[in-house]
Amino acid sequence: MTVLGAHIWISYSPDLRHWGSHKVMLEARRGPWWDAYKIGLSSPPIETARGWLVLYHGVRQTPSGSLYRLGLALFDLQQPDECLLRGDSWIFRAEADYERGGDVHDVVFPCGYTMGLDGDTLNIYYGAADSCIGLAHGSVRCLLAWLDANGSCERRRRAQDL
Repeated sequence: MTVLGAHIWISYSPDLRHWGSHKVMLEARRGPWWDAYKIGLSSPPIETARGWLVLYHGVRQTPSGSLYRLGLALFDLQQPDECLLRGDSWIFRAEADYERGGDVHDVVFPCGYTMGLDGDTLNIYYGAADSCIGLAHGSVRCLLAWLDANGSCERRRRAQDL
């Protein structure tokens, strides 16, 4: 967490007891983005031939409250702190009654996943309204194709903004 919001960090350990080399690997965006206030990694990254596929939740503050959405990013296999693609829009939001009403209304966030025997079917377990767990199904191949069509490179965008 920083004064600019909550971000996804990475750190390294030689023994899983001592940690260091902390680094922000994905920042919450500023402005009117769907993930402008805070972001968080909930389920482990998914190893693909193209890189680490990450499902994350993003939060945007509005006058009527927080909006939670799920998004995608792809990171380099060898340098997992290097973002290759980040979705410009979200892929999943609260829609069903059990997602919209509960302890915290209109909230969905990834909790974990299992991979189907075909190596492509993704079973995504997600929190809904902080009251229950839901299950969504997807395809790793389709998620990567969506990211290709709807993603951009953070570094390229930052260079254009300068």
